[in-house]
Amino acid sequence: MNRRNFIKGSLAGGLAVAATAKTEKADAAAGTFGGYADSMGVLVDLTKCVGCRTCEAACNKEQGLPEPDKPFDDYSVFDEHRHGGLPRRTTEKEYTIVNRYEVEGREKPLYRKFQCNHCNEPACLTSCFVNAYTKTPEGAVIYNPKVCVGCRTCMIACPFYVPTYSYSSAINPVVKKCIMCYDTRLKFGRPPACVEACPQGVMTFGKRKDLISLAHKMIDAKPGKYVNHVYGETEVGGTSWMYLSDVPFEEIGFNTHLGPQPIINYVKDFLAIVPMVLTIWPALFTGFHLLATRKQANKDESNKA
Repeated sequence: MNRRNFIKGSLAGGLAVAATAKTEKADAAAGTFGGYADSMGVLVDLTKCVGCRTCEAACNKEQGLPEPDKPFDDYSVFDEHRHGGLPRRTTEKEYTIVNRYEVEGREKPLYRKFQCNHCNEPACLTSCFVNAYTKTPEGAVIYNPKVCVGCRTCMIACPFYVPTYSYSSAINPVVKKCIMCYDTRLKFGRPPACVEACPQGVMTFGKRKDLISLAHKMIDAKPGKYVNHVYGETEVGGTSWMYLSDVPFEEIGFNTHLGPQPIINYVKDFLAIVPMVLTIWPALFTGFHLLATRKQANKDESNKA
């Protein structure tokens, strides 16, 4: 095979594979999935939360996480902030946390529970090249730490900045996050531990489509009590965890600029060319190596003659 025919064959094969992959990616990124029809979810009524942190304790116990740096009845954690004045976020030892917000014009502070929102079309799943993430029919986004290589791409891809990293593990650092108690509860039809433990009834567990209906009924039943928006109903294609609030969501740390499209829709063109790059480049470099080897072999044979 000469150089011209080899390159021509490599390009043709690569483009054929890339074209097939592009079609599959385009179908997957069409934005028509919208989640499993009977998936479960949680509706969080932020007006009811009193910041008792019972949900945090229940999560730690259910997931077998280590004791936190401060006990769950130590409310000084609400005064803690990360670099830049940002509120607390989840860690490898805390898959859910509660933050306090002082809202102008509101008599009492508002407490917001924070954990993975379990997107219908998760960006973490899309970005993971080792397929460590799975969106289950029950609604949870779970992950397999055994295949996680710790690249942390999912941490960058997540629009809610949820996945955290086990920096304390020098041998096998992996990503950590809420899995909606999938292994111990959700797949058996039971609500997550944090939902069941809440003494204020802040969270309602049920089918996502029923929770959306319930949320709108609650908004319509008491005009003025809630902001007329169910956060998570449409954001980034919808999430399993949804929220009601009596103050604008942007005032309590929610990202209100995400839009209704799943994150994959914004990167599908890039993803479509990845198979082409991965196919053509190795083929070309392999060809160059073979040609160089062949050339050297011919040179050696000429020298012997």
